[in-house]
Amino acid sequence: MSGILYFVPTPVGNLEDMTFRAVNVLKEVDYILCEDTRTSGILLKHFEISKPLKSYHLHNEHQATEKVIADLKNGQDIAIITDAGTPGISDPGYLLAKAGADHDIEMICLPGATALIPALVVSGLPNNEFLFAGFLPQKKGRQTKLKQLAEEKKTVVLYESPHKINTTLEQIREFFGEETRVSLSREISKKFEETKRGTISELIEFSKSKTLKGEIVLIVNNSI
Repeated sequence: MSGILYFVPTPVGNLEDMTFRAVNVLKEVDYILCEDTRTSGILLKHFEISKPLKSYHLHNEHQATEKVIADLKNGQDIAIITDAGTPGISDPGYLLAKAGADHDIEMICLPGATALIPALVVSGLPNNEFLFAGFLPQKKGRQTKLKQLAEEKKTVVLYESPHKINTTLEQIREFFGEETRVSLSREISKKFEETKRGTISELIEFSKSKTLKGEIVLIVNNSI
């Protein structure tokens, strides 16, 4: 019998967002894959979880996946976590999920923390249909991607880092138009959680008026 591969969400901010089920799964598996053993070590220590941690990140996932699949086929139960949020959503995990599907491995993803849903809900923008685009391309293909997204009638969800937020907001105004409505959420589930809503020009003014910190979620809609 092959083992089970668990995708386990971890808190994006407040440790109280960790579910009882997530803690129990991490206590029961044979070992845990993580992005950074130091970061995940703190989380595991907090919840008194003593299981082996193995690095699994964007720079080694291609090599590591083959070994993980072999261990699963040998009957080991394995969990994958990331530094914050749900594995595979703008974080390592997709390649392992694909390999698991290709090898008919049983896979279970626990419900739990992710940044995009809280930001979408409190944006006040239409959320019956939305497109999650993650991080925009750094350079090559960035303008092409923005042009494609600007044609969308659905609400668009983007992730962005603090040091690029001003540039990204300016590009949204350029490609989406002056009437575009935007909601910016940052530090979700942390002490200084903040959401700012308004037109794209208002959000640009807000962003330039202060130094924003923490991971940022942008909710964008130019069809209302």
